[in-house]
Amino acid sequence: MRTVHEQIHATCVAIGGAGVLLRGPSGAGKSDLALRLIDGGGPHGPRLVADDRVDLCLRDGRVWAQAPEALRGLLEVRGVGIMPMRHVDEAPVALVCDLVAPHQVERLPEERSTPILGRDLPFIRLAPFEASAPAKIRLALRRLPWEERRAEVIELPGRTGERTP
Repeated sequence: MRTVHEQIHATCVAIGGAGVLLRGPSGAGKSDLALRLIDGGGPHGPRLVADDRVDLCLRDGRVWAQAPEALRGLLEVRGVGIMPMRHVDEAPVALVCDLVAPHQVERLPEERSTPILGRDLPFIRLAPFEASAPAKIRLALRRLPWEERRAEVIELPGRTGERTP
């Protein structure tokens, strides 16, 4: 049995094992951006964790995201319907991304964090419908100031305790 500390209206995608939590109001583009991340990533690329509602829990000092059982593996694709997607059961949240209008995105933002379940997590704002939004998320994951945490959170292929070049 899992302990849910908080359920939020959001979508979460795992990229290289790191959860990216997409937040925004209904119609903000969370599911659409998740679809573009998953669809463009190839057979070993990003996976859906949860769409529409995300269960968050604190475990081993990290915030973990999971889908409510009834929504596991399902993504709402506007204009098409509820679709099954490649998914993972859970992922540690490494990045929080608030989806906003283009004029609300700073050109050169300072590094920021946002509190979730008492933990400060790296945070960015993005305009979700820009063609570059999926690439910006991947770049944000690479440049986060937590290189030592990155090794803990992101599963690198072929990793057996040694750092992959």
